[in-house]
Amino acid sequence: MQQLMVVTQRDCPARRVPSGEAVVIPNGQFVTINQSLGGNFTVTWQGNMLRIDGTDAGAIGQHVDIPSFSDSGDGIIQEEQVWQALDGIFDPEIPISLVSLGLIYSVAIDQAAKSVDIVMTLTAPGCGMGPVLVGDVKYRTATVPSVEAVNVELVFDPPWSREMMSEEAQLEAGMFF
Repeated sequence: MQQLMVVTQRDCPARRVPSGEAVVIPNGQFVTINQSLGGNFTVTWQGNMLRIDGTDAGAIGQHVDIPSFSDSGDGIIQEEQVWQALDGIFDPEIPISLVSLGLIYSVAIDQAAKSVDIVMTLTAPGCGMGPVLVGDVKYRTATVPSVEAVNVELVFDPPWSREMMSEEAQLEAGMFF
């Protein structure tokens, strides 16, 4: 996506990247959309990189299509759909999904409880966007048919390293050598 300059149409909640600090962009402000992936937006406003949740897309004149999955009607949680949902969540600083970055360590489905347990990490333990990304994981996973509960465990052992990235992600980030 090319950068796009827009004007806020109402006060817009956002999170400063990478600290995660909550801010509000006032109505009538010029912002530059740098990234629009996975239903969320990374923007620049007054020299700050901010993340705007897709639920607030209207505040910047944008529309987000919520991903949907076909329901087989058998009440079974499809693991492939869980992974598809997770692959649609992108790092706010770089246009690479959490799955391709290697941040999702495991997915366990309990069909009887209709729940999904996810173990994940962050690229850096002190990342202030951690709670935001965990919230994205819970929200997106809950869109999969038959999922009634999502539990996310954030771990830092083993620590993340670039070797955990897919080869495609390493190439895209210029880290493949």
